Amino acid sequence: MIKVKRALLSVYDKTGILDFARALHALGVVLISTGGTAELLRKEKVPVKEVAEITQFPEMLSGRVKTLHPRLHAGILALRDDPKHMQTLLEHQIGTIDLLAVNLYPFAEAARSKTKEQEIIEMIDIGGPSMLRSAAKNFRFVASVSDPSDYQRIITELRQNGGSLSESTGRQLAGKVFKLTASYDSLISDYFHKEHKTSSTDFPETFNLSFKKSADLRYGENPHQKGTLYQEVPASEGIVNAKQLHGKELSFNNLLDLDAAWNVVADFKEPACVITKHTNPCGFAVGRDSAQAFKSAFACDSLSAFGGIVGFNGPVDEKTAAEISKSGFLECIVAAGFSKGALAILTQKKNLRLLVMDTKADTDAKYDFKKVSGGLLLQEGDTKDPVAGDLQCVTKLKPKKNQIPDLLFAFKVSRYLKSNAIVIAKNGATLGLGMGQTSRVDSAETAFRKAGKKSKGAVLASDGFFPKPDSIALARKHGISAVIQPGGSIQDQAIIDACDKAKICMVFTGVRHFKH
Repeated sequence: MIKVKRALLSVYDKTGILDFARALHALGVVLISTGGTAELLRKEKVPVKEVAEITQFPEMLSGRVKTLHPRLHAGILALRDDPKHMQTLLEHQIGTIDLLAVNLYPFAEAARSKTKEQEIIEMIDIGGPSMLRSAAKNFRFVASVSDPSDYQRIITELRQNGGSLSESTGRQLAGKVFKLTASYDSLISDYFHKEHKTSSTDFPETFNLSFKKSADLRYGENPHQKGTLYQEVPASEGIVNAKQLHGKELSFNNLLDLDAAWNVVADFKEPACVITKHTNPCGFAVGRDSAQAFKSAFACDSLSAFGGIVGFNGPVDEKTAAEISKSGFLECIVAAGFSKGALAILTQKKNLRLLVMDTKADTDAKYDFKKVSGGLLLQEGDTKDPVAGDLQCVTKLKPKKNQIPDLLFAFKVSRYLKSNAIVIAKNGATLGLGMGQTSRVDSAETAFRKAGKKSKGAVLASDGFFPKPDSIALARKHGISAVIQPGGSIQDQAIIDACDKAKICMVFTGVRHFKH
C-alpha cells in the first residue's frame, strides 16, 4: 500500500487542483507546491509549503530550475523497504514524498500558436517529466498523478483505505505517466524534425505516433471485433472532429466511410457531392449547387448508393435535403453545414447520422501509412494532380477544349478509388466506376456496365497504365471519346495504335494514382 503523508503539487493546468488539495489536506496530508500552484492554494487558505522551503534553495533562471533537486527526487525515489535508502534519507533529513500531482507545459499548443521559436522552446517541460518519471518508477511507494480526471477517484480510495492507495493503483497511474511522457517527447522530437528537415522526403529515423483515446465503439469492422476511436495528439483537423447533429452513434465502418467521403469532396472548390460505400465512391459529381451535385452523383449508381455515406463540401439546403429524402436509405451525411429547413426534413429519419465539418479543415495528408506485420509502410500523401499544361497528347486525334475539364476531373476522381480504377465521366459527373479488381479490363467492364448507354461521348480515366489494348476495345465499343492515363507501359505504343484506330484521343499525365 502507498501511505500518503506528503504530496507535491505542481501543475500547469489547474483544473480541479484546488478541490484536490483541500481533500488531501482534510486527510492530513502535508502539501508542498511550486510557483503558481502554491500561490493559488495560499490565496484559497489551503496550507502549503513552498518547494524552496524543502530544498533550501531558491527558484532560479526564471523558474527553469526549481524542482530538480535531490531533496525532492530522493524523497520520491527512495525505496521504503530498503533500510539503506531510508537511512540515507534520515542522515540528510529528507522526507519522503508519497504522492505527486504534476501536469506538463502545453508544448503542442505552443508549437501551433506561437510564432517565435524561443516561446515554443520555453514550453518544453523539464522538471515535470523528471518528477513524474521518478514517481512512476517508484510506483510501489509513490502515486504519480498526471491526469486531473484521476483526482476524484484517488481521493475516494484514500478515504476508503485510511489514507492509503493500493499498489495496483500506483502501477496503473505509472502506466499513464510513461504513456504521457513518451507522447510528449515524441511531439518535441517531431517539432525539431519538421523545423529542420531539408525536404519533404526527409523521413525521420524513428517515426513516432501519438494518439489519445476518444471513444469506444460498439464493435470494429465486424460484430466479433472490438473497436475504439483514437484522436491524434496534438489534435489535428479531420473527421474525428466532425460535430454530430443527429442520429445514432457512429460505427467503426461509418467513420472509415465518412473520412473517405469528406476527403473526396474537400478536394474540390466547386459544389461537390460524393456517395461512398466501403471507402470507395459509387458516385461523384460537381454542379452549380449541392442539389444538382447530389442528383448527378446518385444517378451514377443508385443501386450501390443504398446504405451509403454522402459527403458535401458545401452546406445542405432545403432543396438538397428534399432530393436526399427521395433517394432511399442512407447511413450518414457529412457536410459543411445544414440549413434549418434541411434539418427539419432530414431529422425525420431518426437513424440518419448528420455531421458538420469545418470547411477550413486541411485534408492533405502529410504522411500516409499502412500497417504490415512487424512494421509500418510510410509515404507522402498522394496530393499531386496534373493540370491542363501537364497533359501530353499521344494520339493523332487531339482532345477538344471542352473535353479537358472532364479528363482532369475523371483522373482526379480516380485517386480516390481502389486500384485498378476506371472512371467514366461527362460534364463534371461520374457515369460509371470500376475499382478493386485484379485486372484493369475487369474494372473497365464494371464501369461500362454501370454507365450503360451514357458512356457514348464520355471520357475515361485510368489510375494506372493499360497493360493491354483490351480496355481500349471496350472504350471503342461503348463510344468513349477521350482517355486519360499515366502512360509508362511497355505496351504504350500498342495502346496508342488502338486509340488511333478507334478514333479516340488519349493523353498521358505522367502521374499514377494507385491506391491499394
